[in-house]
Amino acid sequence: MTQYGFFFDANRCYACQACSIACKDWNGLEPGAEKWMCVYEWETGTFPRIRLHSLAFPCAHCEDPSCVKACPEGAIYKEDEFGAVLVDQDKCKGCRTCYDACPYGAPRFASDESDCKMSKCTMCVDRLAEGMQPACTMSCPLRAFDFGPLDELVEKYGDVRYCEGMPAPDATKPAFLIWNPREKTPLVPYDVDEAVALNRQRGDLGTLFESEEDLKSFDEGAIRRNELRMKHASTAEFMRATRNDMA
Repeated sequence: MTQYGFFFDANRCYACQACSIACKDWNGLEPGAEKWMCVYEWETGTFPRIRLHSLAFPCAHCEDPSCVKACPEGAIYKEDEFGAVLVDQDKCKGCRTCYDACPYGAPRFASDESDCKMSKCTMCVDRLAEGMQPACTMSCPLRAFDFGPLDELVEKYGDVRYCEGMPAPDATKPAFLIWNPREKTPLVPYDVDEAVALNRQRGDLGTLFESEEDLKSFDEGAIRRNELRMKHASTAEFMRATRNDMA
């Protein structure tokens, strides 16, 4: 078996959600939490060093998938041609044992109902069989994705399978490579103190904030997405982490 996988360049992604929408369109998925490709967004830092992050993630189609071993019904399996991890809907009982076992939260559920069956990214094996790429990788306008045999991707991009906030890759060996964000270089230097002073006053609109500290200190929970979290207690929580009104 040749293991196929994904490469994702976090420096190119700007969370346009094209991959997520293309996935839903190709697979006939309704708007909502049944997202086989989802785009996580979060922010770190404070003014003037704020960093917005995004991670477009389907399923890692792990080389040693924990979900396959965990499913009591034997509904999840790894197919032989591309190494895709797939689910047999006829066998799935919706017990969510697979979700508990998967460190990436890749199994998807359309609702929180106890009898809702799991579905997930199929690696677009139907498209692969026709010589095409997955719908998500082909839809990216900034070409943040690549896809192909995993060994070729590793040779081309290196073997990094982790970004800050993701589970360690050792347990399941995800077929998902990442180029992490590079350090930002300011193209147009500016005086931070002067910028703060200019933004503090808004003429007839009054004072926007009192001090620079107001730009750096926030009450707990004020920033709702300040870290990458890939597992969630409910579909509502999952939707907040991957928010997009169309997907």
